[in-house]
Amino acid sequence: MRTRLRTRLAQRTAQHTQCGPNRSPNRISPLAIDSRRRLPLYIMSESPNWSNPLRDSRDLRLPRIAGPCSLVIFGVTGDLAQKKLLPAVYDLANRGLLPPSFGLTGFARRDWTQERFIEFVKAAVQAHCRTPFKESTWRNLAAGIRFVQGTFDDPEAFERLSATVQELDRDRGTQGNHAFYMSVPPRAFPQVAKQLAASGLSRSSEGAWRRVIIEKPFGHDLASAKELDSVVSEVFDPSSVFRIDHYLGKETVQNLLALRFANAMYEPIWNANYVDHVQITMAEDIGIGGRAGYYDGIGAARDVIQNHLLQLMALTAMEEPVSFTAKDLTAEKTKVLSAVRLPKDLAANTARGQYAKGWQGSHEVVGYLEEKGIDPKSTTETYAAIRLDIDTRRWAGVPFYLRCGKRLGKRVTEIAVVFKRAPHLPFEQTAVRELGKNAIVIRVQPDEGVTMRFGAKVPGGSTMEVRDVNMDFSYGRSFTENSPEAYERLILDVLLGDPPLFPTTEEVNLSWEILDPIEQFWSTLGQPQAYRAGTWGPAQADEMLARDGRHWRMP
Repeated sequence: MRTRLRTRLAQRTAQHTQCGPNRSPNRISPLAIDSRRRLPLYIMSESPNWSNPLRDSRDLRLPRIAGPCSLVIFGVTGDLAQKKLLPAVYDLANRGLLPPSFGLTGFARRDWTQERFIEFVKAAVQAHCRTPFKESTWRNLAAGIRFVQGTFDDPEAFERLSATVQELDRDRGTQGNHAFYMSVPPRAFPQVAKQLAASGLSRSSEGAWRRVIIEKPFGHDLASAKELDSVVSEVFDPSSVFRIDHYLGKETVQNLLALRFANAMYEPIWNANYVDHVQITMAEDIGIGGRAGYYDGIGAARDVIQNHLLQLMALTAMEEPVSFTAKDLTAEKTKVLSAVRLPKDLAANTARGQYAKGWQGSHEVVGYLEEKGIDPKSTTETYAAIRLDIDTRRWAGVPFYLRCGKRLGKRVTEIAVVFKRAPHLPFEQTAVRELGKNAIVIRVQPDEGVTMRFGAKVPGGSTMEVRDVNMDFSYGRSFTENSPEAYERLILDVLLGDPPLFPTTEEVNLSWEILDPIEQFWSTLGQPQAYRAGTWGPAQADEMLARDGRHWRMP
């Protein structure tokens, strides 16, 4: 196998390094050795007439490697950058997926020297990196690290940033390819975008690219999302705008597509003929932490349902795409979101709550209104549950229940496809009193995997006693490969210009069209219903399903 791969690689490299009007033998050079396959890794240039031989779509075993480029992070001193973004960049470098000609620039208000910033990055990497820390990898990465001090309203700071980017082009060979990551509050997006335009940083030169990465939420309602999209589109080409939803970068979410479309046993029953309902849950056992300034006024539905859960619903309900390209995946997800119908009675089919003081494990915790920085009269919900219907042939009559919340019983994100009861049960009533509905549960986090729930005969005895049992598949136990963090996958996709995992403008707008009427209705209700910390939400949410003769799964 290794010999065949080396031969194929050598042939492909020879083809791409032939001299000609559009090729240069200097465009490709060995970078490192892949420790798993012992194959040379190569740098690729994003020139229109140049392609990386290791990115040939016909051979998915070969790694995708970013070309010369840099990443600029706004808000680089925040929690997201420290715990996710900076470690992800290091892990990509450690896996040989970033070129030697890579630069990393931090933009923040702190009055730091470049040396102080490099120490900060190293500390964040050592504390949170997924792969082993190696001094050789760190030295190569640190040589391309820069820091720019400034505020978003300071044009001179962006001029300094422009000079830094040009320095990286000159000294690191980043070739004019730069991505700008907005790890900042949503209200700062338009200001940063306009500063990038005014300083010329958003303009691409011939054969190079500029891209912008925007963290969710993209707006706080449909009107603000459209306004923000208008501002960003004036600065960057729509194809250069990447809206991050880190849930779409999780291996389990991507494997949902494999579960559905690579296995003949599931797709025939993935429809209203067999499915009773679908539950999508994102539960957190933590409170708001230090996010009071962001969270209050946003709430659980805007924070989680509008992006994460509606995207999970779209992937669960969509038809099989023609291919897994961005265009075809988006087309199918958009059809689902376009077909969503809200219930007529929002009072009966939605629920919202606010955690009160209670016990989280062995620790007593305060309620939301007692959290530091929260208005004691706040009506922001920390729990939200809604019922949605999808008016398509496949899903007509199947309700989708979405719920999320903080300070719940445990941390878990899952998609549960619950099936109808068997039409005929030739067993005594006493023998099946515990028998429930079959279910396929896709566990997104923390224990990624799939559980199938079905009825089985209890061993022994003279009667046919049937009991519900679980058959469990865990990614961690089934594969020796370590799953990369979601941000590793997504950052690499941005640097490669590969957009399948990023929501489009249309998807974002359709999601707000679904949520806005619910938020408007809730705004007339006053205080959310309280629920004790460590429980599974307000009684209102249980009543919502009870009206339909159903109940929430206990993860």
